[in-house]
Amino acid sequence: MQHIKMVKNQGIALVTIGTPEMIYLTAQTGDELDAVTREIESDQSVRAVVFTGGSPGVFIQHYSVQELVSIAEQLRASGVRFDERSEPQSFSLDKACNRVEAMPKPAIAAINGNCMGGGLEFALCCDIRIVEDGPYQLGLPEVTVGILPGGGGTQRLPRVIGTARALELMLLGRRLTPREAAAFGVVNELANGKALERAMEVAGQLAAQSPRAMAHIKRLARSATQTPIADGLKLERNLFMDLMTTDWAIDAMKAYVRGLEEQK
Repeated sequence: MQHIKMVKNQGIALVTIGTPEMIYLTAQTGDELDAVTREIESDQSVRAVVFTGGSPGVFIQHYSVQELVSIAEQLRASGVRFDERSEPQSFSLDKACNRVEAMPKPAIAAINGNCMGGGLEFALCCDIRIVEDGPYQLGLPEVTVGILPGGGGTQRLPRVIGTARALELMLLGRRLTPREAAAFGVVNELANGKALERAMEVAGQLAAQSPRAMAHIKRLARSATQTPIADGLKLERNLFMDLMTTDWAIDAMKAYVRGLEEQK
């Protein structure tokens, strides 16, 4: 792989995206992210994953506009037209985003700098977003070049921060500072120091939890907004009972009760 690097240690997969020479998403980056997320998903030794940027001050700058121009010109020359009934074009980056969002393992975006366009769209697929303070920008400014967020941004950002705020950011192409992103709820946390160090700390906590419990929680929370509440509550109760009978849960609950008794 040229643009992606992965290291696995103590149940955590650390994935570094890009290099100082390549700070943009491209089709090749998408292919590599597709491959690496597929490996993470199938590796039972990995309990949590952290994504970060490979260039100082950059998580992912955005998708390569030069590549988008090339694609646009090829499409126009071919005479292809798209409307609401067209079959959506599928790209490797879409597969990677969907996999990160759906896989049972928690994913953290350690946003170590600029994170715009496709970069923020990828971060929105992660379960937890931790940003580093500094002179960085986060946003979905696609409207300023005549397009829209095409990597899931129009669908995921409203689910994260609400429709009104999401429309404001996307319609204006507004770019947020890390502190503004934290205040808006675009990210979960503004790191007190390096985003990667904090993300690895959180990943260590996640890796120590029951993988089955985390998988159930992620599944329930991810589907909550699209599931009738009666169906969601039924599934929650069944998965709760499923966890209750595991050795992990019984041992952990007994240890908790012993701790309470020792405090008396």
